[in-house]
Amino acid sequence: MLKIVVCVSGGGTNLQAIIDGVREGSVTGIEIVRLISNNKKAYALERAAQAGIDSICVSPRDYTDRAQFNEAFVREVDAVTPDLIVLAGFLVVIPPELIRKYENRIINIHPSLIPSFCGTGYYGLKVHEAALKRGVKVTGATVHFVDEGTDTGPIIMQKAVNVMPGDTPEILQRRVMEEAEWIILPKSLNLIAQGKVKVSDGQVEIAE
Repeated sequence: MLKIVVCVSGGGTNLQAIIDGVREGSVTGIEIVRLISNNKKAYALERAAQAGIDSICVSPRDYTDRAQFNEAFVREVDAVTPDLIVLAGFLVVIPPELIRKYENRIINIHPSLIPSFCGTGYYGLKVHEAALKRGVKVTGATVHFVDEGTDTGPIIMQKAVNVMPGDTPEILQRRVMEEAEWIILPKSLNLIAQGKVKVSDGQVEIAE
């Protein structure tokens, strides 16, 4: 059983997609052992409570500096000895020491087809605003491993989503979640839990 910690800053729709996948049997071999949020008002905390998942808020605002927050965050992750950390809409820079400690054991969902519209400053609605401003016809989502860069780790899975005439950032965000994020994040977790995902020379290999 793969023990996972899920980190969320907001509503937790990707967390819910994982919970639903486990409940429906499309995701097997995982257990969510803790939800961590940096936001005391995040609805993800309520979703975790409803699902009987241990949860905790670790907010940078509660610490005098980033070093203290990083120490607390790492401590709360380590406390449940996870096999995998899942960043499911987590708008906080992950401490470098955690990335090194959990090399190739942290994954992130990003709302674009990396390498488009990713990196520093591209998060949440900003990604979709940029896609619409550029006039792309296709966008999507990416699940990738986390390294010490920003959205630069090995790509596990991607799914394309069409941009429609009249889309607003909010409408596009919802379509990307429904047609890509909520599909490929549970699928990626299932593959990892089945031992089918391997990183070799900076690229992901998925066994049949």
